[in-house]
Amino acid sequence: AGCHQGYYTFAPLFDQIIQQYHGHSPTDKHIVNMDHTQLQCPDFPADEDKMINSTRIRVARNLAAYPLGTQISRQDRVAVEELVVSALSQFTGDLAGKYYSLPKMTEAEKNSLIADHFLFKGGDKYLESCGLERDWPEARGIFHNNAKTFLVWVNEEDQLRIISMQQDSGIVEVFDRLCRAVAHFETTDIKFAHSEHLGYITSCPTNLGTAMRASVHIHLPLLS
Repeated sequence: AGCHQGYYTFAPLFDQIIQQYHGHSPTDKHIVNMDHTQLQCPDFPADEDKMINSTRIRVARNLAAYPLGTQISRQDRVAVEELVVSALSQFTGDLAGKYYSLPKMTEAEKNSLIADHFLFKGGDKYLESCGLERDWPEARGIFHNNAKTFLVWVNEEDQLRIISMQQDSGIVEVFDRLCRAVAHFETTDIKFAHSEHLGYITSCPTNLGTAMRASVHIHLPLLS
C-alpha cells in the first residue's frame, strides 16, 4: 500500500487479501490491547522451558502524518527519522540506548550490529520492486538499548519496527518491555497510523491489525 487511504481506494483488491489472510471481513472492527498485565501466559513446563533459547516480539508502526514507505518523499523520510530519533533520545531506564544511522555508522559499529544480528540490509527484491528501498540507505538506522533487549528499526519496510527480546522464555517480560516502549512513543509528537477497521496501518497487508509477531528460537537436542 502507498498510504492509509489506499486500503480503501483499492478495497476490491485489499479486502480479499485481508479476508483470506486474516479472516477479517470488510465490516469487522479491530481491537487493540497493549496491556501486558492482561497477557494470558502461564509459565512453560520445565522440559519445554529449557528448550527455548530466546524470545522475540515485534510490532510494526507507521506515522499518521506521512505516506507509507512505498510512496514517501525523500524529504519526508528524513523528517520521519528526525521525529523518531528525537523520541528515542527520551527513553530512560532499561529502554535507554543509542541510535546508529546506517550511512553514518563506523565499520566497528557495523560489525558489532552484524555480530548481534541487529543490522538490516538493503537488496530485497520485493522491497525494491514496490519502492521501499529508494534513496537507500539515507534516513535509515537502528536503535538498541544498553542491555540489547530492545531494538528499533527506522525506515525499513515500515517506518518503525519496535522489537523486544531476551535470551530465555520470558514472554511476559518481553511483552512488558514492548508495551512500555510503544506507550512512550505515543506520549511524544508521534501519532501512529491507525484505523478502527484495520488496526495499525502497515505497508504490507499481512502485517495489518496488531502488526505484531511473536517467536521463540528453540533447541531440539535429538533432532539430528
